[in-house]
Amino acid sequence: MAGSSGPAFVRAERLRVLPPYLFAAIDRKKSELRRQGIDLVDLGIGDPDIQTAPHIVRALQQAAEKPENHRYPAYEGMLSFRTAAAGWFKQRFGVPLDPRTELLSLIGSKEGIGHMVLAFCNPGDVVLATEPGYPVYKIGTIFSGGAIHELPLHEKNKFLPDLSSVPAAVLKKAKMFFFNYPNNPTGAVTDIGFMEEAVAFCRKHGIILCHDAAYTEVVFDGYRAPSVLQVPGAKDVAIEFHSLSKTYCMTGWRIGFAVGNPDLIAGLGAIKTNLDSGIFQAVQEAGIAALTGDQTHISKNNAVVQDRRDLLVAALRKSGWEATPARGTYYLWVRTPGGLSSVECVDRVMSETGVVITPGTGFGKSGEGYVRFSLTAPTSAIAEAARRLARVRF
Repeated sequence: MAGSSGPAFVRAERLRVLPPYLFAAIDRKKSELRRQGIDLVDLGIGDPDIQTAPHIVRALQQAAEKPENHRYPAYEGMLSFRTAAAGWFKQRFGVPLDPRTELLSLIGSKEGIGHMVLAFCNPGDVVLATEPGYPVYKIGTIFSGGAIHELPLHEKNKFLPDLSSVPAAVLKKAKMFFFNYPNNPTGAVTDIGFMEEAVAFCRKHGIILCHDAAYTEVVFDGYRAPSVLQVPGAKDVAIEFHSLSKTYCMTGWRIGFAVGNPDLIAGLGAIKTNLDSGIFQAVQEAGIAALTGDQTHISKNNAVVQDRRDLLVAALRKSGWEATPARGTYYLWVRTPGGLSSVECVDRVMSETGVVITPGTGFGKSGEGYVRFSLTAPTSAIAEAARRLARVRF
């Protein structure tokens, strides 16, 4: 280990140009409040607390005992898992897929999204991405040497991007377009109409369409999320990223899959075969159990999250916030009260209530004036947060 007189290692430029870690200040504030003996209720992290269904856990236990599962897995995933995923997709969205050429397993959709940019973007290429949004769209672009062009999501447009706003000069260099519905962090949802618009836009301009579909099954109030592949002609330009993390409460298991255009799937696979060795096969067998087994636990889990949402919305409204119930995702995206900035609001809520929330600016500059509440804490913790928030007046 090098001491203080050792060499000074300089990080690669790709790390030096990453956006500042906004959440560092929040982490320091949390530590400070804990030292003061404050009991925090953390609604900042979107990590489901609901347990994975028992039949999925049992499948993992049984598969882990098989010696053949202890060897290196294939990067593209077991054909049995890909077949199960294709079957689930056909049943859910009505779109047939060839599991050999139109579906690729992922070590969680985050990995696939980050690798997708490496597979298809050269230095100087432009990536279009909705903003506020999942940070990996921007970070993956930085790592590829590309340039990000963000499409702001505004409440007046129901948090949908204005594709007509992209300048012609940007379109000439645009290589791919990332969007995400149901949307993290805004909780916004859309219908097939916007998907059709996005497909037509990408076909016209020769752009790869990348839909982050991690939350299609986390929905409420009778809403049913579409897949972009339901649009005729979408397979000409589109790839869609799915995750078992949110649907089946399996965030730590790291398993998902990408579907779509065979050339896009093959390009992503070429990156993966050089950088990873695939998903532990026992986890893939558990994934098969998730995709082919009883699905009723999904609606039961959603009912729990919807109750939490309604509880928190009522408390926020009582305290003077303008809170609208989201119809998808695990999040509430709420305008800050009293003209506070996002960071000011987070600091005041933490200081006065001990409730931890996320500043909207953590997801992009268009998140200013908003904060995100996560619904992934136990219902008892949500209820406690609601009681604390209801006592505060802004």
